[in-house]
Parts: sequence; C-alpha cells; structure tokens
Amino acid sequence: MKDYYDILGVKKSASESEIKKAFRALAQKYHPDKKTGDEAKFKEASEAYAVLGDKKKRAEYDAYGRTFAGGGPRGGFDGFDFSQFQQGHSGGFEFDLGDIFSEVFGSHRTRVRRGRDISMDVELDFKDAVFGVERSILLNKIAACATCTGSGAKDKSEMKTCGTCNGNGSIRETRRSMLGTFTSTRECSECHGIGKIPKTPCEGCKGQGVYRQQEEIKLSIPAGIDNGEMIRLPGRGEAVRGGESGDLYVKVHVRPHKDFIRSGKNLRLNLNVKLTDALLGGSYTIPTLEKSIELKIPAGITHGEVLRVPGKGIPREHGTRGDLLVTVRIDLPKKLSRNAQKLVEELRKEGV
Repeated sequence: MKDYYDILGVKKSASESEIKKAFRALAQKYHPDKKTGDEAKFKEASEAYAVLGDKKKRAEYDAYGRTFAGGGPRGGFDGFDFSQFQQGHSGGFEFDLGDIFSEVFGSHRTRVRRGRDISMDVELDFKDAVFGVERSILLNKIAACATCTGSGAKDKSEMKTCGTCNGNGSIRETRRSMLGTFTSTRECSECHGIGKIPKTPCEGCKGQGVYRQQEEIKLSIPAGIDNGEMIRLPGRGEAVRGGESGDLYVKVHVRPHKDFIRSGKNLRLNLNVKLTDALLGGSYTIPTLEKSIELKIPAGITHGEVLRVPGKGIPREHGTRGDLLVTVRIDLPKKLSRNAQKLVEELRKEGV
C-alpha cells in the first residue's frame, strides 16, 4: 500500500491548506500538458489528494490505512474510486484549472495583452559605431489606428459589453477525461480579452483598433556600441487592441575597419618600422579615428612591443575614451647591399 502523505510530501499532521498547496505544486510539475509532465505521477498525486483532501476519506485512511467505497473495504490503489473522481458532483472530485493551475497557465482576466516584439538588423560603419549616429529606419508593422487611437470605435466612448463572454474577456470550457473534469479558460475571440466591443466600428481600421502600415522610426545609436550588441526600443514593436505594444530590438553589425581592430574600449594598430629606426629611434605618421598624428619610436624598441596613445580609443561613459595600442613590427630586409652587409658585420663584431 502506498503512503499518500509520502506521495504529496507532507506530514500526517499537515493541515488542509498544506495538503492542497503540496498537491498544487505536484500538479504544476507533472500535469500532462506541461513539458515536465508525467501522467503516471500526476495520476498518483491526484489519487493521494482525492483521499487526503476529503475529511471523511482522510479519517478512514488514517484509521485503517485504506478508504471504503461502495460498501466494501479497499486498500492501496483500490482505495481510490475513479468513478467518483470523474463525476464532479458532491462526494466526487473535480479539478478547476482556473484555480489549481492559475499560476501555470495565467489568468486571462488579469493578464495584460501585449503586441508582438520585432527584431531587425542594422549595419554600421566602424566610425559610426565608435562615435554614435542617428539613423532612420522604415518598418512595415501592425500599429495603432491613428483615427480611433487603438480603441476600434468610431467614438472612443462608444463601447459595449461583449455578448460572447459577458464582459469577462475570457471563456471557461469544461472537458471530462479519465483524470477528472478539467475546467480551462481561454481568451474571448470576439473582444480579444478586453470584455468590450465597439458600438460603431472605426472606419479607419474596421473596428480592429490596429492595422498594418509603414512607420519611420528615429534610431539613436549610442557611442561605443560593439558588433552584435542589441538596442531595445520599448513600445516600438507591433500594437494590439486593448493592450500595450511590443518592443523593437535592433541588432547592430559593425563593418570592420581597414586599419584598426577593436579590443574592448581600446583600438589596436599594427605599425611596420624599419630596422634602423628600431635601433636608433624615429618618428612615424599614424592614423587615428579623427586625424593622423606623429608617433615617436624610442631607440632600441623590440619587435612586438606595444606603444600606448592615450585617449584615442573607444568612448567610455562619463566622456572618457580608451587608448590606441600600437604594436611595432620590425621590418627586416630580405637582401642587403655589399655596403650594408659590411656595416652589419661591423655591428656583429661589436656584439650588437
């Protein structure tokens, strides 16, 4: 014989509310309509609650380890009368999904209707991503009707109660199964969950409150945005009658630069330096994002050494910027003239 208290995970001293709470948790987890559903465990939990949730049956179970149905004693699984479970009348057992599973499936009466989110991609030049830019984008989307401002009525105040759902915005449906009588709630298709419909439909949108149209949106690209980052514009997605608009998500794709490579808030640049300048020092003109500057090469610099140019990188918050990191690449001549070869031989004798 199975232990119904153990199945629900409660103590024998558990109150009615504790037993109901425990069953709700298991029902949410194992309901067959959920991804984590397990019909066998759901049925087992339902069986345990059918007994422990009923005062008389619980008393019999506590006293005899079984319940009595149809005048005869039955123990274990036989103690659960599925004919009563399915009846849904006094003494039977009925599930109300609007009660037991309200936190799983949500309540149509309290849930705010929301339009669809939109996602799109935008491509930027490297410098525009670094310093920011204003862009205009044209979207073809479902938007609120400008004539009725989304109400769907010729006059916004001329609304009447929906006759299909009697103003509830939702319709309750009941079905029977081997697990009992299930009551579920769905959104009213007539009023779309609002509970009211227009007395006289708006001529612009035919009472829908929304229609598909083109809309130009000004997009402000912040300075320093990186490749692959997303910009969210709340309420700029698609509209829905009687609810709030969805959001617009813009994914940024930054075209690579011919000279610079981004590294966080810094920029990296490779600079080829002649061997003599590496040994004796020199000066090179290098590009930045604004204009070219002169960079001094210290004598004795090594291949791969990095020179830092402060404030020439990517803008940070509070107005500061990252740095330009210049990696020195020493060019070694592939072929030497006789005179150059003699000079190098002299340097070798000096231990250079």
